Amino acid sequence: MEKGIWQEIDELYQEFQKLGISQSVDYEKYYLYSLITHSTAIEGSTLTEMETQLLFDEGVTAKGKPLVYHLMNEDLKKAYELAQEEAPHNTAITPAFLQNLNATLMRTTGSLHSTMGGSFDSSKGEYRLCGVTAGVGGHSYMSYLKVPTKVEAFCILLQEKQKLVRTRREQYELSFNAHLNLVTIHPWVDGNGRTARILMNYIQFCYNLFPSKIFKEDRGDYILALQQLQSDETNQPSLDFMATQLRKSLLLEIDTYNASRDKGISFMF
Repeated sequence: MEKGIWQEIDELYQEFQKLGISQSVDYEKYYLYSLITHSTAIEGSTLTEMETQLLFDEGVTAKGKPLVYHLMNEDLKKAYELAQEEAPHNTAITPAFLQNLNATLMRTTGSLHSTMGGSFDSSKGEYRLCGVTAGVGGHSYMSYLKVPTKVEAFCILLQEKQKLVRTRREQYELSFNAHLNLVTIHPWVDGNGRTARILMNYIQFCYNLFPSKIFKEDRGDYILALQQLQSDETNQPSLDFMATQLRKSLLLEIDTYNASRDKGISFMF
């Protein structure tokens, strides 16, 4: 690229702030709805942003869409509200904090599991006691026996890293790496992706950053980047992908704002 992606992001960020987009009426609410819609869509939900808005604001369910998709969206909204409540306090990212996030977004779709390793309740944020793979014939995640220790070590390291980052890029890349590391550990039987994405946004909330989105239409590239992380043990492809998603998010918000402003209002007498 002639211009580095982070230079592009900085320029877009400055324009986003100059336009005052986030100060628009209900902007944060509807952008949050969009974050939720795209996150659950990556996991299979087919609710559109408009259907999600109607669900949240009017309590209207989408005709012909499975109930589980509505529940996924409603529970993820509660998890995001929890993250937004904790961010001003810079609540430490601990294993208990992560389990609380996961329990909130799995509140109505989780269930009790009985396995060779024991019983656990996925609606309460309890760690998996079984092996999991990424789809049929896919990558096998680490043994469940290692999960508690790995999550503890991850949280300690993350808390240390949070004290060291200074620039906007460092803050974003910390949030991206937190997402990647949590997905790699895969502590739960379900909801790992949603929890990792909300953790990413939580860190961004703590730094008062524009929260980045992973677009549902880029799901294939997202999964490919995660697979490269597993097979090549390098986070660079994933960091590059996340940066392109941030750029796309900012550009879309700016273009949408400018388009709506340019339409104006015509008065007829």
